[in-house]
Order: sequence, then C-alpha cells, then structure tokens
Amino acid sequence: MKRRSLIKTITAAAIGTPFLGHSKINRIPNKKFIKTKQNPVATSTYSFWQFNGSETPIEYCIEKTAEFGFDGVELLLIQMESEKNSYLQKIKKRAFDAGLDIMGLSTHQSFVSPDKSKRQQNIELTKHQIEIAHSLGIPTIRINTGRWGTTKARGNKSEFDVLMDNKGVEPVIDGYTEEDGFKWVIDSIAECIPTAEKNGVVLGLENHWGLGLTSKGVLRIVNAINSPWLSVTLDTGNFFENREEQIKDLAPHTCLIQAKTYFGGAKWPAFDEIDIDYPAIGKLMRENNYRGYISLEFEGNEDANTAIPKSLKILRDSFYYKLS
Repeated sequence: MKRRSLIKTITAAAIGTPFLGHSKINRIPNKKFIKTKQNPVATSTYSFWQFNGSETPIEYCIEKTAEFGFDGVELLLIQMESEKNSYLQKIKKRAFDAGLDIMGLSTHQSFVSPDKSKRQQNIELTKHQIEIAHSLGIPTIRINTGRWGTTKARGNKSEFDVLMDNKGVEPVIDGYTEEDGFKWVIDSIAECIPTAEKNGVVLGLENHWGLGLTSKGVLRIVNAINSPWLSVTLDTGNFFENREEQIKDLAPHTCLIQAKTYFGGAKWPAFDEIDIDYPAIGKLMRENNYRGYISLEFEGNEDANTAIPKSLKILRDSFYYKLS
C-alpha cells in the first residue's frame, strides 16, 4: 500500500509540473521574432575546370570546395571519370566526409534535331542522367534544350568561341523553323518527366543558348509541359540583352541559381560586357521567396584559389531570406 501511495504522489507531481511551466510561458510578452537566414551556397566543379583541357579531378574539386567554406558542390557530369556505381558511391562518400551536399548535377543533351532517332537518343541519355543523380542523392539536374548546331569554327576560333562572339545567336537549320524546334524540345522533355518523378529529381531547364537563349523561350517550354518536376535553372550570366527583365521573368520558376563571376576578365570576351548586380538579384529572389541553393560558376581568368573565395563572399552577402 505504501508503494502504491508513493507512485500516486510521484504521478501527481509529474502531472502538475507542466501546468506550472505553462503559466510562466503565458506571462512572456507575445512578440514576433524575425531573423534572416543565408541561402546555402555551392560551387560547381566547373569553376575549377572550365573546359580548359587539363585534368581537374572531381575529388580535388570537392576538397577545395570544402576548404573554401561552401555548403555544397555541384557536379559537372562530363568532368566525371566514370558513371559506374562504384565510382558514384565513392564520390558521394567523399563529399559526405568533407561535410558537403552534392546538390546538383549539370548535364548536357540536345533535343533540337529534325532526326527523330537523335532526339530519342538524347531522351534516353537524359533518363540515364536522372538515374545517375538519384544514385548520388542529388535533387536536381541542369538540362538544356540543345541548339541548332549551324555555327561553324572560324580561323583559330572554335565553334563555341564563334557562338559566344555572336552572343549565342545562330541560324535555324534550313527547311525548318523555331516552331519545329520548340515542338521537338517540348515533346522530348515531356518523355523524361515520368523518370524524373520516379527518381525524385527535378529537371531545371537552363537559359543556355539554343531555344533557351531567352526567358520567353525557357518559359514557353516549362509552361507547355506544366509539371512540378520541370523547373528553371537560372544562369545569371547567360543573358546578353535585357538581363534584369529576363531574370525577373524566370525568378518565380527557379529551382537553382547558377551564379557567374568573371574575376580576371571573362574566358569569352563577350561576357566582359556583363555587369551582374548580385545584391539586386538577391533582393529579387527574396521577393519570390527563393530559399534554395546558389551554385557558383566561376568563369574568369584569375586563379581559382583567389577568385572563388572572393566569389563566395559576394554570394554570401547577397543571398539571404527572412524567417518569421
């Protein structure tokens, strides 16, 4: 009986305690606490490599990204030495050990072709890339429309150099129209949506030459497909005309921002004309309640070891949002 009485006493005391605490809480003034949080910032492995022809292993990029204090790393698929699962898991563990999210995968494909078999090859390629992202635990991949491919190398300039001299504009293939191209792209990406949904990977269509040269072109495709698994990867450097307005067009649809910097002068001179106002873009993205990643794509001539930390500071200072 004594034991039963003791249990009752303890139970009653325990039940009474929260009420005492609750009465104290009620006496605290009802204030609204507002604070800010920085957007997470990553860097793309492209920032260290930039198609410069030299070997820059993904492992090196991961270690430098962690050393500089980024939150995550975006992988450029064509920079990876293998697509075998054993290699993918090694990379995933390397990033985990370094304290980094692998938050994005930049891929390449082209759906702008009158050849149905080529479009189908690129559809299957994209589905495979989605599965690679899933294996790495990556939530989004950058995709492209592809382009017409009518630009040709000239003198000592590569095809891409000439395309950049022309600010991404190139002629449509003879006998076809942009209307044909948009249908090819829309139909092709639509075929990839079920694979994206199955694997939990958001496709981010980038403003990246071809039919994605303008915000109007990007939104035409995204709106036509109208799926939560297709969004926009917003590249801050890939608009040569009316940049502010075009970025504003894409801001509400953005799942990832790829932020360009050009310390030491741009790799391609056309980009030296670009003046990117990151505080203004940060303000715009706060107005659109963007809380996702900012991924640096350094594309200048300065040594990455000095330019990338400077770029990180700019992005840290510019991108944050309010918590209420």
